[in-house]
Amino acid sequence: MLHLDWQDKETIKTITCEHADAAKYKVDRVLTPGKNYDVKNETNEFYFIIDNSGKIGGFKKDYFRE
Repeated sequence: MLHLDWQDKETIKTITCEHADAAKYKVDRVLTPGKNYDVKNETNEFYFIIDNSGKIGGFKKDYFRE
């Protein structure tokens, strides 16, 4: 259960949110365009960041730029 420790884990890098327009999900509630977020874990498709709610969330890389 490594995901339980991600919030305390060292930051890998910082990314900037480009947009929060999603066709399926309500990401505009937890992401702010133009804001920088700390990446705690990364896969091929997703960044795992601490979002505006203060919790770890997994978001597609389409929303961000490095």
